[in-house]
Amino acid sequence: MEFLPEAIDTYSRNHTSIESELLRELNRETHLKILSPRMLSGHLQGRFLSMISHMLQPEFILEIGTYTGYSAICLSEGLSENGKLVTIDNNRELEPILQKYLLKSEKAKQIEVVFGNASEIIPKLPDRMDLVFIDADKENYALYFDLVIEKVRSGGFILADNVLWSGKVVEPLKANDRSTKALMDFNEKVQRDSRVENMLLPLRDGIMVMRKI
Repeated sequence: MEFLPEAIDTYSRNHTSIESELLRELNRETHLKILSPRMLSGHLQGRFLSMISHMLQPEFILEIGTYTGYSAICLSEGLSENGKLVTIDNNRELEPILQKYLLKSEKAKQIEVVFGNASEIIPKLPDRMDLVFIDADKENYALYFDLVIEKVRSGGFILADNVLWSGKVVEPLKANDRSTKALMDFNEKVQRDSRVENMLLPLRDGIMVMRKI
């Protein structure tokens, strides 16, 4: 399933600020050399992440799920002068491409990549997070939300990617489709949680935008 009709997607990208040359190179190399390039945030979503970050000018950003670093670079663009972005991934095979591109980014010195199990790493991170981006294994979205919600400051934001899951969340649930079930449960969990106000934004594959009250 395409995220948007091709003509609408093209028109939207043509009327969105362009991505940097570094991001274009990363996009190209990801599609040429890395498995599942569909996981890349890409131009339109990347500019959205950058805009949210610029609006918040965060001191601390947490990203759960780094992949090849495209979204991390976009999120880092709005960091405050002394801000920091920590991005967690469990796939060390991606380290060469991450090192290649993150080290070239303008905020390279403010980005830290941590490899390992996010559920073990998050509790050790500092409180007062300004912005969290969840884009990892779908079956643990609810767990990641529970781990970060008390660490996010009042007025801070949590973003969760792929919450429409190529439209599967509105289709009959297939047996043993654990990822779709997990995302449906996560969306309902967020909807019921009085600690946040939320909007499911149908951008690309769906982003759940949450502001901690």
